[in-house]
Amino acid sequence: MTNKTRVAYMYDPDIGCYDYEPGHCMKPFRIRMTHDLVMTYGLYKHMEVYRAKPATGLEMTQFHTDEYIEFLQRVTPDTLGSCQQEALKYDISGDCPVFDGLFEYCSISAGGSMEGAARLNRGRCDIAVNWAGGLHHAKKNQAGGFCYVNDIVLACLELLRVYQRVLYIDIDVHHGDGVEEAFYTTDRVMTCSFHKFGEFYPGTGHLMDIGIGKGKKYAVNVPLRDGITDEAYRGIFEAVISDIMKCFRPEAVVLQCGADSLSGDRLGSFNLSMEGHANCVNFVKSFGLPTMILGGGGYSIRNVARTWAYETAQAVGQPVGKVLPFSDYYEYYCPEYLLDVPQSNISNDNTPEYLEKIRSTIAERLRTLPFAPSVQMQDVPRNGLGSTEEDDDILADMDADENMDFRMTELERDRQIVNDAEFYDSDAEDEKDEHLATRPQEAEALDEEMADTEDRESGEEENKETAQPEPLAVNGDSEGRKNSRSGSIVVHTSETSAVILDQSNAEDSLALPGTGNTAILRRSPEREETSAGEDATEATDTAMDDGTEAPTTAGTAEAAETADAQSPSATPAPVAE
Repeated sequence: MTNKTRVAYMYDPDIGCYDYEPGHCMKPFRIRMTHDLVMTYGLYKHMEVYRAKPATGLEMTQFHTDEYIEFLQRVTPDTLGSCQQEALKYDISGDCPVFDGLFEYCSISAGGSMEGAARLNRGRCDIAVNWAGGLHHAKKNQAGGFCYVNDIVLACLELLRVYQRVLYIDIDVHHGDGVEEAFYTTDRVMTCSFHKFGEFYPGTGHLMDIGIGKGKKYAVNVPLRDGITDEAYRGIFEAVISDIMKCFRPEAVVLQCGADSLSGDRLGSFNLSMEGHANCVNFVKSFGLPTMILGGGGYSIRNVARTWAYETAQAVGQPVGKVLPFSDYYEYYCPEYLLDVPQSNISNDNTPEYLEKIRSTIAERLRTLPFAPSVQMQDVPRNGLGSTEEDDDILADMDADENMDFRMTELERDRQIVNDAEFYDSDAEDEKDEHLATRPQEAEALDEEMADTEDRESGEEENKETAQPEPLAVNGDSEGRKNSRSGSIVVHTSETSAVILDQSNAEDSLALPGTGNTAILRRSPEREETSAGEDATEATDTAMDDGTEAPTTAGTAEAAETADAQSPSATPAPVAE
C-alpha cells in the first residue's frame, strides 16, 4: 500500500486565450505557460489531470447575486455603451474591464475550483490544484482587483458541505478582502491573510480586523511591510499557521498562492524567492489535511510560471531540475533559462520586534477561542446545483453548431479514451515493462487476454470464406461495446504507469494526461452506483442468448473494434460517457 499523495490538477487550455485589454497587468496567458512547464517536466505522470466543466451562472449565484451574474453573462465590449450605469454599479471598469469572453473566463476559473473542492469532498484526491483560480477580491455584487467571480468562496462553500471547519490561507501580496468579507460573520471558515498593509490596494486587512458576531476572532490578518525576506516570512508564517492548526483544528485547507509576493513583481514589493514562496506549500502540506492550492496575483509572468510549476512539483513530491527543459515558451525565460526566482538586495522594513509583536498578538487572541466550532452534520444531498443531462445535451448541440468542420464535438473529445500505448514515449517503455513485472497478476491477465484475442482473430480468418461472422451482441454492436468498455480499461494515473479501472467508477476516475484527453466532470449530479459484477453477468447472459461466445476477460477497446470491423451489420459505438 502506498502513501503517495494523490493530486488532482485542473487545467482548461482555453484559459490562456483570454486577454483583459492591451497593456493590462493581468495576463491569463501565464497559466498556459505554467502548464507548459508542468508538462515538459513530466509532472503529469504523477498526478491526475482534469479539464473541469465550466461553472454555470446558477452555481455562481450560490455566493454572487443573480443580477450581478446576469450582467456578466450579457455584457460585451459592443454592448457596454448601453449599460454604463450598471457597469459603474458593479465596478466593471478600469482595473476590471469588459473583454470578449468575460463570462466564459470566469466560468473556467470558478469551475476548476469547485470541481477540485468536490473531488476533495468525495475523497478522490488529497490535494487539488487550480492555478486559474484564486481571484480573491471579487465581492458578492462587485468586481475588484482584476477579479470578477470569487472562485475561492464558491470552493469553500462546496467544502463546507462535507467538512465542519475550513481554513483559508492567503499569501498574495494584496489582502484577500473578498474572501474575508464573505466569511466575516461565521466561525466555520477561518481566514488568514499575509499581505502588505498601508497605502496599498485594497487598503484593508488591519491587525485588529478580527471578524464580528459568531465570526469574531476567526479572521486573522498579518500586515507586513516592504522587502520581507524568506527567513522572516517563514518565521511569521509557520508560527501563525501552527497556532491556528492547534486552536482551530481545520478539517480542510484552501491555500491561495498569489505570486505577486515574489521578488521583482511588477506590482508587489515583497522579496520572496521561489523557494521561500514554495515553503508555504510544503508547510501546509505537512499537516496532511485535504488541501486545495489556487493561483492568484502575479504580474511578472515568467516568474509566475516558474514558481507555480515548482510548487506543483512540491505538491506531487517530485524533484525537478534547475535547468529549464526546452518547451513551447522557452524563449520567455532568457537569458538564464533556469527554474529560479532569486531574492534581490532591497531593504527589509520588517524588524524582528515588529514581527514578534504581530505573532504574539495573534497567538494570544487564538488562545482565547472557546473551542473549535462544529456543526451537526447531515447527509450531503446527491442533487446539487450542477447541470442536468438536458443541459449537457444543449451544450453539446451548441458546440456542434460552432464546430461544424469537426466530426466530434468538444464534449465528445473530452470523454474519449486514448489507446494505452499512446501514453508511453519510446524512452518510457522500460518503465511500462518494469511496472508489469511488479504487477504479475495484471500482466498475466493482459497476456491471457491478448492470447484469446489472437486465437479468436485467427479462427475467424480461417472461416472467413465459408461463413459470415455473427454480430458481437444484440441491438447491433452497442451492447457488445458497452460490455467491453464496462470491464477493464488501461489508463494513466498517479500511482502507476498503467492500472486497471472499473468502468462503474469511470465517470469520476478517468483522467488522461496531456491536453485534449481529459474527462469533463460534474460537481454534484445524480449518481447511481452500479455493480461491475452485475454488468458482466448481464453481458454474459445476453451473449449466451444470442449464440455468441462470452468473453472470458474484460476485453479491451481494441478487441471490440476488431470484431466490429469484421461484422457488416455492426453499428458505430456510442461515445464513452
